[in-house]
Amino acid sequence: MLNVTPKPADSPHKRLFLHNRALQSSTVLARIEDLEAAWIDPLVEDLTDRTPPLAGRAEWKERLAGLLALERTGSPAGSYLAEKATRAQFAHVVREFALDGLTEAQNFFPAIPRLPIRAQMAVMRVLIDEFGCGNLQQTHSKLYLDLLAELGLPQELESFLDTTGDETYAFLNVFYWLTQRAADVEYFLGALAYLEASIPDAFTVQARACARLGIARGGYYTEHLHIDTFHMREMQTAIKEYEAARGLDATKLWIGARLLSGLIGGAFDAAVERAREVA
Repeated sequence: MLNVTPKPADSPHKRLFLHNRALQSSTVLARIEDLEAAWIDPLVEDLTDRTPPLAGRAEWKERLAGLLALERTGSPAGSYLAEKATRAQFAHVVREFALDGLTEAQNFFPAIPRLPIRAQMAVMRVLIDEFGCGNLQQTHSKLYLDLLAELGLPQELESFLDTTGDETYAFLNVFYWLTQRAADVEYFLGALAYLEASIPDAFTVQARACARLGIARGGYYTEHLHIDTFHMREMQTAIKEYEAARGLDATKLWIGARLLSGLIGGAFDAAVERAREVA
């Protein structure tokens, strides 16, 4: 939990992040719901209106494969970071996503009791890896701390509250909604399945930048290239087990994936653009 009180000047996305990380009370929850009503509810409603119903899990897998293939072609921001960014510009992007790296997967746990037992096991296998299988040196957040140290950046979560953009805060905040307040857990399953499937290609960009710039502590990225291929299969197992136990709304899986794709893509593009302007 963060012992930080949002200031009136803080953006709604920053306030929402701080409330999500605070000790929960009826007052805090009411503030969270008000902020989410103005942000995530319209996003989901728009996606729902624009999404024809999916026939089932097979069509969901086809749609996901198509989205991943499209994103695999890359983006101008990704090409710039991998091939041209200076060390200072790369450090700016690392700073931008520090709140994510330092809290990685912590906001996934509330989804566990919402799942049937066999689906819980598949998601827990993912979470166990995120926390290094109990080995502190392999915990993903520790790997990010190592990267921050090499780049001369702070180690404390609080140091990044005022240097994180709203686009990144939106990406951080969405999983609190997905795991705790989304009416249906299929949104979470679709979003996390997309994330685990997309990261091996997405983080190739950062891994290439680390190699080019001579950054030794790029293990945060290379670890994901390896482990998220396994996580991708586990998330499809979780979805299959959820369907067997409770039935499945494949359309909500797809909306969850598209929701996260838009948010994380927007956050990355904005971070690289700010790095090019500032550093």
